[in-house]
Amino acid sequence: MSEQQPNPYTSDPAGQGGQPGVPGQGDYRWGPGEASYGYPQPYPAAPAYQPTIGAGMATPAYPMAAPTGGAGMSLGDITIAGDQIITPSGNMPLRGAMWNATDFSRTEEKIPPHAIVLAIVFFLFCLLGLLFLLMKQKTTTGYIQVTVASGGRHHSTMIPAVDAYTYQWVMSQLNHARSLSMTVSGR
Repeated sequence: MSEQQPNPYTSDPAGQGGQPGVPGQGDYRWGPGEASYGYPQPYPAAPAYQPTIGAGMATPAYPMAAPTGGAGMSLGDITIAGDQIITPSGNMPLRGAMWNATDFSRTEEKIPPHAIVLAIVFFLFCLLGLLFLLMKQKTTTGYIQVTVASGGRHHSTMIPAVDAYTYQWVMSQLNHARSLSMTVSGR
């Protein structure tokens, strides 16, 4: 058949095989012998799981306590009670919680059907019927998504938008929750 070509990565000057398993003696080795700048380094061991809050500070290691006092406020299925955030995903510490809201609603404005009927009827009797076409009806559809993350947990809820000012109301509630997250006393 064909002759074997010499291995260019061996340190054997003849480039021929030597003892198997000994580097540089005929065994094929990819890349440089030692990792250096610019070459991939071996991966370090994965750090132990440590949940964080806010700016990367470790969470306090205290057990989840039952809520104290009455419910402070509620957004969808997220409730703040005492120093806890209660969600269907589980309880979270209030201190250092990250709150976000996204507006997925839209407001449409259109001429209602009864205005079109009145404009046609009154146009036949007098030309003032066209003024009925100035009537507008606003309808808001969609949801506001509220997200909270704390103590290594995450929960999201959707609040239906009932009018054009629902997002402003949710943001005022969210800003209140953010202020509670910053001012709650730690244990």
